[in-house]
Order: sequence, then structure tokens, then C-alpha cells
Amino acid sequence: MGDGTRFGEVADFYDDARPGYDPGLSDAIAAYHGPPPRDVLEIGAGTGKGTAVLARLGGALTCVEPDPRMAALLRGAFPAATIVVAPFEASGTGPADVVGCAMAWHWLDPARRNRLAFDALRPGGTLALFGHRYGYADPVHERAIDAAFASVDPAPSVLRPIEWAYDDVRGAGLWADVTVRYSSRTVSMDTSRFLRLVRTFNPFRRRSPADRERTLAALASTLDGLGGATVVDLQGHLVLARRAEVAARTDN
Repeated sequence: MGDGTRFGEVADFYDDARPGYDPGLSDAIAAYHGPPPRDVLEIGAGTGKGTAVLARLGGALTCVEPDPRMAALLRGAFPAATIVVAPFEASGTGPADVVGCAMAWHWLDPARRNRLAFDALRPGGTLALFGHRYGYADPVHERAIDAAFASVDPAPSVLRPIEWAYDDVRGAGLWADVTVRYSSRTVSMDTSRFLRLVRTFNPFRRRSPADRERTLAALASTLDGLGGATVVDLQGHLVLARRAEVAARTDN
């Protein structure tokens, strides 16, 4: 499951600063799926941001998380869930009526993730992928924050297109009834929370310790100059797909 375990180094920041998801996602997944699921399997559960959405579906909940530090916080937040500390590819979990994944699909092996999720579902089961990209409500803030990041490392960040998860699932050739819903909502963050959030970003985690400190200092100065806060635009997606029921056999 890629190198998703690097987030365990900042598990507390992740749990504290990362925004949760719109509770309405639970209703959208439930409406698509139909009857209440008997069981729900989550891939890459982290500290439980997406788990909160999936837990509202009802049914027995199993959460797969490769990092034990993240899993410890997850277990504290969702004591009734079964927590499996392993990469999803090696977890041996399933079958389930719903398989969900919040902002962890990209950590899975691209050549295998659709097949593994498909095989973890019962026929008729639902795959639910959801997450968001981080933007800024104010273009002035966006330019200033981007400049602060670039002042330490001028290499441009490469963002996946917002439709990438939909394209990945649809292109796998396995799924039926593939749909996508996009959304946008805003969250106001003061300088302190924003810096805690940045500490959880993968491109930031890849920087050297010295460059991380320089980046945080540049961002703190920038945010303070913008009034000590910014409004983050969470550009969300929800991809839903179905493992088709096994077709009835006809003998001629």
C-alpha cells in the first residue's frame, strides 16, 4: 500500500487538523447501495476521518490501516470496529457489502487496486471512494500560499485531476453503474491549524527536516500577513460503483 505509513509520524496532527467529511456522504452511499449493508470494509482508514462516514451506514465495520500509530487513534475513536493493521493488499479482508476508501486509493497498487476491491465485495456490493483536494476560497490567498511553498522548493506540485478516481474505476472494466458526484465546501483555518494541516501533506513530509522548518516559517509569515487565517476550499468527490450480481446460468 505505497508508503502511506509516513503519516504515522504525525498521527496526532492528522487527527486534529484534517477536516472531516460532509455527513451527507453517508446518505448518498446508502441511497446508491439500497438495503442496509451487513458489513462495511474500509481501506486505509487512517485515524477515522472517513470511518465516520462509513460507520453511519450501519453493519459490522472492519477498518484496514497499515500504520500502527494511526490505527491506535482509530481504535480509540471507533472501539466497536474491527481494526486490521496491515496493507490492504495483504489484509485478507472481505467479503463485504460495501468497500469504502477515503483519500487512500492512490496509495494502492494501480495495477491491482480495482481487482482487489472488486474481490473484497459480495456480488451486488458497492465501492465508495471519496475525498477532497485542498484549494483556497480567495485567489489572493492561493497565490500567496503557493508562493510561500515555492520560496523553499520551486518545483511545482503536481495535482491529480479531480476526476482521476472516477476515470480509474471506470477504466478498470470491472464495475457496473459507475457514478461520480463533485462538491465544494469551505473551512476557515487560523495560522496554527493551517500549519498543523500542512504537516500532514505528503509533499511536505517528503521534504528534508530543514526545508520543512523553512516552509512552515514562510507559511506562518504569509498567513499572518493575510490576517492570521485563510479559508480552505475542499473540492470533494464521491465515486460509486457496483459489483454486478452474478448472471444466472442458462443451459441450452
